[in-house]
Amino acid sequence: MGKSLQLVEALSPGQNLEAYVRSVSAIPILTKEEESELARSLFFDNDLDAARRLVMSHMRFVVHVAKTYSGYGLSQGDLIQEGNVGLMKAVKRFDPTMGVRLVSFAVHWIKAEMHEFILRNWRIVKVATTKAQRKLFFNLRSKKKGLNWLTNDEVKAMAEDLGVDQAVVRQMEGRMSSSDMAFDASVGDDDERAYQSPAYFLEDHSNDPARKLEDENWEADSNLRLAEAMGQLDERSKDILMQRWLSEQKSTLHELAAQYQVSAERIRQLEKNAMKKIKVAMLEA
Repeated sequence: MGKSLQLVEALSPGQNLEAYVRSVSAIPILTKEEESELARSLFFDNDLDAARRLVMSHMRFVVHVAKTYSGYGLSQGDLIQEGNVGLMKAVKRFDPTMGVRLVSFAVHWIKAEMHEFILRNWRIVKVATTKAQRKLFFNLRSKKKGLNWLTNDEVKAMAEDLGVDQAVVRQMEGRMSSSDMAFDASVGDDDERAYQSPAYFLEDHSNDPARKLEDENWEADSNLRLAEAMGQLDERSKDILMQRWLSEQKSTLHELAAQYQVSAERIRQLEKNAMKKIKVAMLEA
């Protein structure tokens, strides 16, 4: 129990990052023979203590990788924590019979988790979604150390290197250079600044009589279709849906399993099948 707690604490840097770095740096580095023995114990015997030692002995490397991504304005502690997730995935998948060191295998998984974290959090609006865009994003980020825009020659060289159009490089550079704007006015903004927020440019349709009538008609039509679709179900399936979704006090799978004297998994299957029938019936109505 103590070893498991030690690993959990090591995976989360917490607020005192300097203390964390000192702590993981004090963990001894494994020799090639020690690493091979532990990796084989994990791979062939599922030795979890061996997995713990492999993870902890490589956490200093995660810290090193995280420092290379310091220019994104994100917390080093968060980057390290994400990198530790990648390290654990690598340890789980590491095959000691391939003849490579764990650090060479793990670097891909560590960077992959950090990349995902950066792309999720660097901007509210996603700047890169496809594999090609992600590669372009990180190449551009490493090139643009300053605030200056790329020259035409630099754009051309990067486009040729990555096999994309120059317009794609310019588009990604524009995305990276843009900043997020809050939708609503910030607390404390004066009237002049508050009216510049996007929220004030939206038209309020909440009291539009035509919109209200349309919503009411749509709700009535949906309720009618649902009632007709429910009428096509057998009594047990109908009752399961009623108790699971339409009652004020919703029943659990285990409560319904006890009521119908079947397994909870059987109730789940009946519920899933009934939902499919409802969906098809409402689309055909």
